[in-house]
Order: sequence, then C-alpha cells, then structure tokens
Amino acid sequence: MSEIPGRKFALLPMLGHTKGKRSPVTCALKCDNACAGDVCNTSSNSYFRDIASTTLSRRAALGFGAAGALAVVLGSALNSSETAVADAGTGLSPAATTGYGAGASKLQFTAIPSIGADVDAVTVPAGFTWQPVIRWGDPIFNDAPAFDLANQTAAAQERQFGYNNDYSDILEIPGSKGRRAVLFANHEYTNENIMFPATMPAAEMRAIGAAAHGLSVVELERTNKSTPWSYVKGARLNRRYLNSTRYELTGPVAGSALVKTTADPAGRWINGTLGNCSGGTTPWGTILSGEENFNGYFVAPGTSASDKRYGLTNKPTARQWELDDRRFNANNPGYENETNRFGWIVEVDPFDPASTPKKHSSLGRFKHEGANVIVAKSGNVVAYMGDDERFDYLYKFVSKAKYVEGDRKHNMTLLSEGDLYVAKFSGDAPAAEIDGTGTVPADGSFDGKGEWLPLVVGGKSMVAGMTVEEVLVYTRLAADKVGPTKMDRCEDVQPSLHSGKVYVACTNNSDRGKPGKEGATEVNPRNENRDGHIVEITETGDQTSRKFTWNLLMVCGDPAQGDVTYFSGFPAGQVSPISCPDNLAFDSVGNLWISTDGAPSGIGRADGLFKVTVDGAERGRVEQFLAMPRDAETCGPIVHDDEGHVFVSVQHPGEEGTFAAPRSYFPDYVPAGATPKPGQVRAPRPSVIQVFRIAA
Repeated sequence: MSEIPGRKFALLPMLGHTKGKRSPVTCALKCDNACAGDVCNTSSNSYFRDIASTTLSRRAALGFGAAGALAVVLGSALNSSETAVADAGTGLSPAATTGYGAGASKLQFTAIPSIGADVDAVTVPAGFTWQPVIRWGDPIFNDAPAFDLANQTAAAQERQFGYNNDYSDILEIPGSKGRRAVLFANHEYTNENIMFPATMPAAEMRAIGAAAHGLSVVELERTNKSTPWSYVKGARLNRRYLNSTRYELTGPVAGSALVKTTADPAGRWINGTLGNCSGGTTPWGTILSGEENFNGYFVAPGTSASDKRYGLTNKPTARQWELDDRRFNANNPGYENETNRFGWIVEVDPFDPASTPKKHSSLGRFKHEGANVIVAKSGNVVAYMGDDERFDYLYKFVSKAKYVEGDRKHNMTLLSEGDLYVAKFSGDAPAAEIDGTGTVPADGSFDGKGEWLPLVVGGKSMVAGMTVEEVLVYTRLAADKVGPTKMDRCEDVQPSLHSGKVYVACTNNSDRGKPGKEGATEVNPRNENRDGHIVEITETGDQTSRKFTWNLLMVCGDPAQGDVTYFSGFPAGQVSPISCPDNLAFDSVGNLWISTDGAPSGIGRADGLFKVTVDGAERGRVEQFLAMPRDAETCGPIVHDDEGHVFVSVQHPGEEGTFAAPRSYFPDYVPAGATPKPGQVRAPRPSVIQVFRIAA
C-alpha cells in the first residue's frame, strides 16, 4: 500500500488488472478487488455448461398493479448545469432514430451517439437538459453547514447528503397533488483519494468517510407536474441513516447465537448498514436496499469455509475502520459474529423518520445487489434477488402471508417469514453449438427451462445437515449443496408488471472460459464475458411457481467493433452499443431501461442509460438516452415518461483522479479561475440528477 505523506492512512493499491468491468480504482474501493482474487464459489455443483450438455421487469415491476399501491412520481432540480446535447444531425449511429415505435412510451427522443469514455459531461438527447436534484455534501437539515470541500468534518457530513449514491427512488407524498415527494438514495462506498486533501489527519478522514456511507431520505417539492423538483432543506421527512443507526433483525435468524455479539447479546439489533448497492420499492411504499460488498469493511480470521465463501480475509481493510471500532475486526473477542450481521436486505420507511429500519434474514445473506418485489396472483409477495459475484446465484423469496390492500402495518411484516429458493437453469441447444463466441445456436435463440430449488420451505430447512438459521446466515454454502446454476454476476433482477416476465442483468464474468474455469454455456454464451447479457424469465403460472422457462433478450457489446452480439433478432447494426448492464427499470408501457457500469473497460465508451424494446417487431432494439461524465457509472434509473422526466444516480465521477488533480468537475463545472457560486465546488461530486425536456 502507498501512503500520503503526513498521514497514516494507506491509500488503496490501484491494481492494473481490471479483470472485471471497472477501473482498478473502482475495483479496489467498491468491491475490495473481488475480481482480482480467487473465485469465492469453489463448490462442485453444476455450471451452465454441465447442464447445457443435456440440451440449454425496476420500478414499474414492484407490485404497483395491486390496488392501493403508492404512486411513484418523478422529477427534480437544483442548479442549472453544463449540458452536452447530442447533435441530431451529426455522427449518429443507425440507432439514432425517434424512440417512439412499438411499445413506445410518451418519452420521445432521438438516441444519442455513443460517447467517448474521457468526455467529462452528461450527454442527453437533443431537446433535453439536466439538473442535479441533490449532490454529495448538500445540507439536508437546518443546522447543517454548507458544503466546504476544504474544511470537511464528520459532524457536518452526518447532516449532509452522503457519497456515491447508487439506488434511488422518488415517492409522492400522499395528499400533495404531485407537488411534494420523498427521495431515497443509498450511499455505497467512498473514495478517500478524491474526497480529502493530503493534509487531513487519517482519523478524521476515516470518520468523515464513515459518515458519508449509509442512506438518505430527503423531501422534494415543485410548483406543478411540469416543473423540475428541488430538495427541501430541513423538511420533516429528511433523515440520514448512519453507522450508529440501529436496525432490527427480523425472521428466523433474530436471536440466533450466530449473530450475537458483546454489543448485542440478544442478537436482534445491528448498528449501521454497509456496501448498499441497488434496491427496490415495495407495494406498501417502503424501500429495500441490498448490502453487497460488506466483506471489504472487516478483518476476519479468513480460514473458515464461511469466511472464504464470503471473501473475508485477515488483512487490514482499505478504510481501516477497525482502528476506531472493535467490531470491524472479527478477531476481537466478542465480535466473532459481527460479519454475520451484514449482507442482508434492508427495509426502511421513508414516510416515518422515527421508524426503526429492518434487516430481513428470511431473504438470505449474500452479496445482495438488491431486491425487487411483486405481488403474485395468489396474493403472496415475491422478491427476486441476485448475488453479485462471479459464478454465484439467482434467488427468489415467497412470503408466507399474503398482501392485504390498505393494511400497511400488516404488509410491512411480509418479508419477515417465507420460503427461499435458488435458481437452476437448463438449456435446449447441443453443447457443441455453444462455441464461446456468442454465436446464436441453430434454433435461432438462447433459451431453455429452469426450476427454483428450495432452501427453506414452511419454516424448515431443505438443505441436509443445516438448520434454518445456518441456511439463512450461510446462504452461499447452503445453495452450493443443492446444485443451482453458477451465473455471470446477477445484478438487478426486475419483474415486469406488463408481462409478468422477470429480467436479470448479468453484468459480466471475465473469468469464464479461462484455464480452470467454466467455459461458455447457452445462457452464458461467451468466454471472457466482458460485456454481459440480459436473461428473460417466464414463470410457469404466477411468480410463486417452482418452474420457469428462459431466454436471452440480448448479448451485449459493440457490433461496430466486431463484437459478436445478439439482440433477439433485431439488426445489430441498428442498435446503440451497450456493455455491462447493471440496473434495470421500466417505463409506463413496459419498455426496459438499462443503466450500465463498466462500458469504458468493455467497449471503451462512457456508461449510460438505454431504452430497450422487449415486445413486438422491434424487440431487442437498444437506444441510448444519456451518457455519464468521465469515470462515472449510471445507477438507480427512474423513468417517468408520462411527465417526460428521467432520473439517474451519477456514481464515482472522476474516480481515477486525486484531490489535487481531479479528472471530473461534475456536476458544478466551475470554470478554472472562476469563483464558485454558493454551494458549488470545482471537484467531482456524486449526485442524483434529473433529465427533462427543454421548455418551448
């Protein structure tokens, strides 16, 4: 590790591997170099190729079709910002045609051309502009100071919007006639290398970084539905969830000896949430957030099967919180179980700032990308979840109790008890036709069948030799025993209300096909899969079914660069190039919207947001709506096409720079030598932004 002179904090080693989809900096900071290490899943259960030889919808899909569901409204604003607008008459790809055809929404746009990875601007379609809703450091309480980049404190950061927003959603406040809403955002991780000056003491830097993690809830307002949103400082619903915030553990693991510590001998109360990635919104108006790369925050013995399976090691952590808080070192007596208290799905109530957030053990413990909920025809609530690591699994939870319209108190208990399953896929093409290039098999599509293998059913363990508590705490180990399919990093998993189908973003797996690693399969049709693909699942019956069929909607890449791609038969020369799908959303008519994370490494282009038609003659058509500034990934898409508004979280802009030499000036774009306006800084700031049409 290298050190900044004058302080003890060791900067993260910026490995040159970039084995996955990200820059070395992001790999080190976000997921503790997961792709640089050994594959955590060394179990012997079937890969896709093993079973292929036998023959191989975000936000609108959250159950809002059920009566009584809270409406999702979209919009926002703060300051006007520099805008890069694609020239509709210059340099457009064949995909740059009006995005208003089969399955068209009311959000008409001309697709932008693919943007270079080094362009430090938000690029939006002609006729649109963008503004930040809220930025890192913006004060959200009346007693919070204005953001001062050069004079940060932990006390100030606890009262300001956090860093590296990922999942976001905007829910209308009932009775406000669409003029007030609440914004939720989680804060996945921090980049101390660009946040702090070299002169800052290490302990202070650690404290500020910790305060910049967690979750934020912020009220928004606007004058009418045609105007952008502004955040409301000091509003009643505003809240920061910090490392000191107490979470209630629910479900079978609550009170278990596996989660008891010196600080919590009851095993029911957990301080803080870590590594929050994507999430979901429930039909009863709460927010779910997935604890993903929690392992990077802990020192642990690293010798047990569970430690190895979850990537826990006996090495100092990057942020070194273990120097300030004993619980972040599981070698300390009394804290051996602290790591078991993270890796859960979190549920918060954004409408009650005094409520206690929950961690739901019934949904299993792994590197949760997020969870998305839909109400099945039976009335049971079903949550779909991906474990975001190479060769890990896809999961489904089915609630024991049923959704009751209008009974919010009851519905907020639905995720506390139910059945947990893990997916196994089979394919229908001969293995010889899957050659590792991504070439479509002779039958014209990548498709097959699948089943949901039970882990916990009716309150009983379905895994030999493991109790229910063990299955839920060590879910990866339990799943290994029942033989599910190893996947290429399941990220967002979204059920569509329009079709009932479920879409899985498999972001990439650069290890597939390498020596000693599983090769291409029908559902993972490329070796060294750097660009990812989208799996489409159709349940047999409703979402509670144990059987399904599947196909690939698309195999991502850039056809112009010679990549072998597949877009459900749509001409490859007429799509926007796309790489590393991450988060998913739906518009009001069921089009799929995909945000990406890793396109600079995959195809050398900026990450962005893409609309994909999933039905009709134009199924598989990809149209790029926006592109990110330098080094940033696109997160948390919200599409409100009825109002012409789109939102995204812009995460880690300027990631590969330093505090002294920024690589991005998003979102304030203060010119060199100019005096920043109040609240502005000449440095990168992760932000939630809104894109909307320019008024005529």
